[in-house]
Amino acid sequence: MAIRNVREMGEDVLKKNCKEVKEMTPRIRELIDDMLDTMYESSGVGLAAPQVGILKRIVVIDVTGEDPYVLINPKIIEQSGEQTGYEACLSVPGKTGIVTRPNYVKAMAYNEEMQPYEIEATELLARAICHELDHLEGHLYVEKVEGPLRNAEEVEEEME
Repeated sequence: MAIRNVREMGEDVLKKNCKEVKEMTPRIRELIDDMLDTMYESSGVGLAAPQVGILKRIVVIDVTGEDPYVLINPKIIEQSGEQTGYEACLSVPGKTGIVTRPNYVKAMAYNEEMQPYEIEATELLARAICHELDHLEGHLYVEKVEGPLRNAEEVEEEME
């Protein structure tokens, strides 16, 4: 397990569509472990494979710090409601912006044994799923920001 370099806005790999994972291999398992390590080391709540330079449809998410989800080949199959709030990204360090996302999503994905499962999510987890799945299509949250990107530290100070 290793910490991988997080790619930043402007790098071509973040603008590309990712390929489906056809089978679980030792290299894919290592990638997932490295993605989890990298996400936790960076204090993130989610990470998509293209953020570490790999064009595979893999996402890891943990909004609680103790219950990670691994989503392989994920697809949103249902969504409803609306939430608007600040969003940030490990690939856009130090910045934040207001984004509107669904407040509820249901997604289908495969786990590390390549078994299909569904996940239903609201609020932060729903936001994280939408945000990370955008990465798999070559999109960053900055494309959806309402208003200007802001310095994350300034916004944190205002919210205290």
